Amino acid sequence: MRAHEAGAMHGEGDQRGHRGPAWLTPPQDVNALVRPLWARSVRRSDAGSLTVAGLDVHAIAGEFGTPAYVIDEEDFRARAREFRQAFDEVFRDLCGGADVYYAGKAFLCTAVARWILAEGLRLDVCSEGELAVAIRAGLPGNLIGMHGNNKSIAEIEAALGHGVGRIVVDSFEEIERVAAAARRLGLVAPVMVRVTVGVEAHTHEYIATAHEDQKFGFSLAGGQAAEAVRAILGHPEQLSLLGLHSHIGSQIFDTSGFEVATRRVLGLHLKVEREYGLRLPELDLGGGFGIAYTTQHDPMSPRDLATGMAQIVGRECRAEGVPVPRISVEPGRAIAGPSTFTLYQVGTVKEVLLDGDASRTYVAVDGGMSDNIRPALYDADFSCTIAGRVSQAPAALARVVGKHCESGDILVKDEFLPADVRAGDLLAIPVTGAYCRSLSSQYNHVPRPPVIAVAGGVARAIVRRETIEDLLALDLE
Repeated sequence: MRAHEAGAMHGEGDQRGHRGPAWLTPPQDVNALVRPLWARSVRRSDAGSLTVAGLDVHAIAGEFGTPAYVIDEEDFRARAREFRQAFDEVFRDLCGGADVYYAGKAFLCTAVARWILAEGLRLDVCSEGELAVAIRAGLPGNLIGMHGNNKSIAEIEAALGHGVGRIVVDSFEEIERVAAAARRLGLVAPVMVRVTVGVEAHTHEYIATAHEDQKFGFSLAGGQAAEAVRAILGHPEQLSLLGLHSHIGSQIFDTSGFEVATRRVLGLHLKVEREYGLRLPELDLGGGFGIAYTTQHDPMSPRDLATGMAQIVGRECRAEGVPVPRISVEPGRAIAGPSTFTLYQVGTVKEVLLDGDASRTYVAVDGGMSDNIRPALYDADFSCTIAGRVSQAPAALARVVGKHCESGDILVKDEFLPADVRAGDLLAIPVTGAYCRSLSSQYNHVPRPPVIAVAGGVARAIVRRETIEDLLALDLE
């Protein structure tokens, strides 16, 4: 993972005996925004509160309440455009361009699916529910890829019925299920093989997806992936093999892992073409492109990613003497993540005494792990800022926590906030557009927040807030 140290705290801690991680340093200005962490239109107004696309957060909180996910629509769409343009332009001379599939699992709703379609991207879905959103948004089937490691018969038939452009098969049982569904529907199903290439990305154990000991795909080791290809070719009237698919993990900050993965998957690609005299027109290299959640992260731009990956693909294909297949990639987090922040209201502030003379300031907000499970699930780091005002108070190390009945209900483990942070303050956590609403829950029967899109100074709810009535609606007695 490409990362840089942002410095270290003073060895004796700050003036109140606090300790923090090595990369976190006391800010010169506790009110300043760390620009890479925020959507491009987010600013502080002359009055001191945050604005997004010109709209003050007080107006958003007043109309929609807190907590709320606030998405800068133009920022989201611009990031989508940048990926599409960069990969299409960089790969144009190699293979006529590249296809960019937005990974819907990062965050998907009808409005977002329509943005993706309008910006010329395709969509990767991995459940019948995500497919239903795509269909409702008007995406034609040929622009949709169906993913997932345990697709049901109903999901497969729904995907084929809508004419999806690809189904990424993940098991031998699934190959037979897709073939049987295609036979029943009287069509030929376009499929790709999910290949586990044995590359372990330098990321959290739960989001590394290409090492051998995990649930996804067919392993290259022992010839399992090659056997999957043979199984597909055994159904020539039901299955059409488009190519191979590889995904090595998430929060990846350089292209070295893609280099090894590309070499290995192209080895199988070449073997298939030579042994069966079959041209495989496509190769999907997945996504997992990292973004900055704090100052310790140093992500690559879409163009730098595209350039690095094109160099790898071109070099490996030339070395093997094979034509470059049509390349596709699947960014999700890199588009959705930085476009959004979550707006909370502070409810309580308490000072907790630790060993010796040290203490920690706990700032509790009106959301928590039900709207952002990533710190509890992945030990993920986030930043935050007081959103509704500026402060002249000194910076103090704080921990932002939620309202749920779990000691692990932590949203921001360590961040410097003004020492006068108090109940009623608005607080914003940036980079919450990916895997926050998607992984949200109703834990403690807390309704999930709305998603508020802002464009041109106007806010609208694209996903409404859940209500107590919604929580009770599924109870039958």
